[in-house]
Formats: sequence, C-alpha cells, structure tokens
Amino acid sequence: MRDSGTTRRALLAATAGSGAALALGGEARAYDPRAGAPPAYGGDARLRRIIAGMTLEEKVGQLFVMRVYGHSATAPDQADIDANLAEIGVRTAAELIARYRVGGIIYFSWAHNTRDPHQIADLSNGIQRASLGLPRGLPVLVSTDQEHGIVARVGKPATLLPGAMALGANGSRTDARTAGSISGAELRALGIRQDYAPVADVNVDPANPVIGVRSFGADPNAVAGLVAAQVTGYQRASVAATAKHFPGHGDTAVDSHYGFPVIDHTRAEWDTIDAPPFRAAIRAGIDSIMTAHIMVPALDPSGDPATLSRPILTGILREELGYDGVVVTDSLGMQGVREKYGDDRVPVLALKAGVDQLLNPPSLDIAWNAVLAAVRQGELTEARLDTSILRVLRLKNRLGLLDRPYVTHAGVDRAVGVAGHLGAADRIAERSTTLVVNERQLLPLSRVTQKRVLVVGADPASPSGTTGPPTSVLAGALTELGFTATALSTGTAPSAAVIARAVAAAGEADAVVVGTYNVGAASSQRALVAQLLATGRPVVCVAVRNPYDVAQLPDVQAYLATYSWTDVELRAAARVIAGRVAPRGRLPVRVLDAGDPTVVLYPVGHGLSY
Repeated sequence: MRDSGTTRRALLAATAGSGAALALGGEARAYDPRAGAPPAYGGDARLRRIIAGMTLEEKVGQLFVMRVYGHSATAPDQADIDANLAEIGVRTAAELIARYRVGGIIYFSWAHNTRDPHQIADLSNGIQRASLGLPRGLPVLVSTDQEHGIVARVGKPATLLPGAMALGANGSRTDARTAGSISGAELRALGIRQDYAPVADVNVDPANPVIGVRSFGADPNAVAGLVAAQVTGYQRASVAATAKHFPGHGDTAVDSHYGFPVIDHTRAEWDTIDAPPFRAAIRAGIDSIMTAHIMVPALDPSGDPATLSRPILTGILREELGYDGVVVTDSLGMQGVREKYGDDRVPVLALKAGVDQLLNPPSLDIAWNAVLAAVRQGELTEARLDTSILRVLRLKNRLGLLDRPYVTHAGVDRAVGVAGHLGAADRIAERSTTLVVNERQLLPLSRVTQKRVLVVGADPASPSGTTGPPTSVLAGALTELGFTATALSTGTAPSAAVIARAVAAAGEADAVVVGTYNVGAASSQRALVAQLLATGRPVVCVAVRNPYDVAQLPDVQAYLATYSWTDVELRAAARVIAGRVAPRGRLPVRVLDAGDPTVVLYPVGHGLSY
C-alpha cells in the first residue's frame, strides 16, 4: 500500500516557505520567544543560491552530525579537551565546526553536554556563534536522544515524561501528543531543535535487547497512532521529530550496537507489522526518519544493512512511501553498520543509498575525507550532495534556525521544568501504571495495618530522570504518602547473603515492595521474590523496566508495571500502591508463558483496577 500522491504533494509543499532572510556569516539576531513564530527564511530558490555559494568541503561538512565533548563550545574542561583531541583531533566544539563545517551536533550526557538548562542554552548559543562567525556560516542543527523513559539525555530539572511503552499502556493519543509538545517546548528553549524520537518500532519480540520499552507496544495500529500523535506534539513546538528505526527494529534478539541483526519478516509481514507506524509518521508530516543497521532480506537480498540499502531507503522509503524529508543514519559507530564495510566506505554507501545526514561516525576525519574523495573521484556527484543539503536546509528553515538561531536564559526559565509541565507528567504517568496481578485484593496497601514497608530490589544505573536509586525513590515517595518506608538495595543479581539480609529485614515490616529488572530464567531475582513470599508478608512486585518479568514470577501476589525507573513513573507507582489513584494502564504487549511461549499469560489490553 502506498501513500497517496496528495500526501506526497502536501509534504513537499510543507518544505517550502517564504519570508525574511538572515545575512549568513554576519551577526545573527537573538531569539526572543515573545516575538512568536520566526519568519520563514524563503523558498527553495534562495536555499539553492546558498548551496551554490558553498565550497565542496563546506557541502561535505553539512552532511555530518557529530558528537563533541564539553559543556562549553570554546572553554570545556581539560578532560573533555583531551577526549576531543583523542577522538576527533580538535579541542573544542568551535574548532570542530571550523575544521569540518559540520551541519549538526548531537548532545550526550556522557559527553558532558547537558549539565543544567542554562549551561545547555549557553552551549547551543556558543555553537551557533562559532558557525555563524565563519564565512558563509550556517546555523547548526543541534540534536539529541530525548525519548524519555529509559533514554533521556537531558535530565532534571527538565521535565522527564513517561517513555514510549508507558504511553502505550496509557493508550491516549492526546497524552502522547501532550508529552511530545512538552518535551519539544523544553528542548527548543535549550537550543536543541532535532529530537531522535519517537521510536516507531513495533516490539513483537519480548527478548528484544535494544528496543523493548522504547517502543509504544506490539500492536502496529496502536503504535502508529501514538507515533503520529508524538510527531504532531514535537513539531508543533518547532522541534523536528525523528521516527526510528526504519524499516523497523522491533523483532530482533540482537542489539545493533554490538551485532548485525537480521529481520526475517516477509514483505507481507513487513507491510502489516513494521510499516504502519512509519506510514503514520509520514502522513503526520515527520521532519526526519532514522535508519536501522539491520538486514531485511525480504526488502533487500544483498545482505547490506538498511542504512546502506538503496532498495530500502530510496526504493521503499522515498518512492513507495513518498517521503521527501530528511533521512538520518543511526550512529555510524555501531557494529551493525560496520560489520560488512570499513569506516571509509560506510558514509559513501549511505549517501548512495539515499541518506541525508551521517550521524556520529567513529572517526569524523576518515568519514569526511571519504565523502570528499568520493566526489572528487566521481563515485558521488556534487549534485547528489546538493540534494541532501537542500533537504537539511529546508528543515533548518522550517524550524526557524536560519533566522533566529539563538536562545535566552529567560526563555529557558519560562519553559523548562515549569509546574504545568511537571504536573502533566505526573498525571500521564498515573494513567500509564499497569496493575497486572492483584491476588486477594492485596493492593492498595493500608496505611494502618501495613504502615511499615520495606522496599527492596534492583537498582540499575539511573537514567537522567532519576534522583537516586529506584528503591530509595520509591521508599521516599511512599513515606510522603503516609507509610514508614525503608529502602534496601539488593541489585539486579542478588547473592544468597543479600537475599538473606532482605528476608531478615522483611521480618520487621508489614509489607514488602520488590523492584524487579529484566528477570530471566536464571536470574537470582526469582529467588529473592520466592523467599520474600515465603515469609508470609504481603509482597508487591514492581517491574521497573520490562513488563515481561511477571512470566518468571508465577506465584507473585501483586504486580505493577511502570516501564521505567525514572522518578515520574516511580512516584506514580507509589500513589497506586497507596490507593491515592487507581491504576489505569493496559499492557501494550503480550506476556508469554516462560515455559511455553505459545501460551499467552496476559494479552495486549490486560490491566486491573480498583
């Protein structure tokens, strides 16, 4: 099934604009949020004139989106200077831009780009000044992975929202759109104008190690509706949404960061399972689509990853689905795209396949020079580069970057982590929390007869939205709700001694809450839960990541799924445990029997309340 010609014409029309222009390379005006939406930069004719005035080296640079270490564009810490020199051969973001004229920069928390809101805004402004101060300088498209849930690069005090599978359990397209709008407004205020979200993969494999709760669920139509809603929310806030990972990464047991997944769907299965969310994103006017480093033989029998596949990116995405927006690769440092070709060939082959933005190569110098050489030697034409640069400039224009690239501290303070956003996040999380099991109506706990609560369990590495270990956050939230709760971290693989300590502590409690994390058949978390149940104390299990844990815990008395261990979801779980709110979430995925995967324990849509 193809999108209609009307849809394609509408998408093409949306890339054009008219209005005032920025004198590129000169002094850019500061963004004033009170001025309303920025004027459009102009139509394709003006953008083509910009491209015609660029050198070949500048054109090559515009195709790359690169990481860089440091909290400042010009004065990072010494450790970040050392990291930049070792990995990129430059000292700072400003030097990166001057040497390679990159069109985009991606922020990571581990690269120390996202310490606090004002610092992020200053970094964004410093990057724009560095680029616009060059001859023929263009604004930089700053991006990040702010999926929310378990993947968030910008942490508190920004608003952290429920992630995709939590929104799938919520089921409300309105809430998904609101979450996108809130996230978009805050990212925009920070100078981040491209978000690599939403995930459009349909998670049909419970063992999927890389997607899982990053997906909205296992029902293609439900996922499609939520993807479209989030696209609308982000892009109404003037932040480019990015549907990922095309052509669909939801049915694999291999993580493409470390291996080369093969998706064995037939073409008919791809049309039915994987394609609907991407079709919905395109109908919603998605600004960018990210590729997957996966092999799909039914779509391209060559053995190439989709990122390097012309039949997939040009034949299906461009020609069949009618998409003419920006296509960005997943990180070129991932093993899935490096399995078959060297780092010098990957960027060239990606461009030949139909890609527009080359994301985060392991060596920018190798990749940049490879593309440059490919043009000079005739493997790539300059016209091919111009096609991609035009798409990127259209996007920058549509986002207002070409006219107003800067942000202000006042704009940050008006948008980031404000009370209205935080309150909305709490309400959305409450509607996402899913009660899967509630034997003998164990929940809600009584603040009279079950006042003393022991919170034990897994404390995985904290995502950006968590102020502390999940056990401590959950215990603190229950204490605020009138319980006397204490926390005891038992980890993701508790030893016999740790389990014995938890069992002894349970003897002093009226009830026990256990946080579980990715429980497998060999996980010692199973023994922890079993021995706590043997104490006779009421035991409530809270799955703080995958909802599939319950399949490994057949005797559990009460079981909640939160889909992440960020504060907003843990606080919502505490309110459900305390009976302050009723659970309203419904499983967006099937939970299969651990011993017989042909048996469905809990179907899509299962969820209890009280």
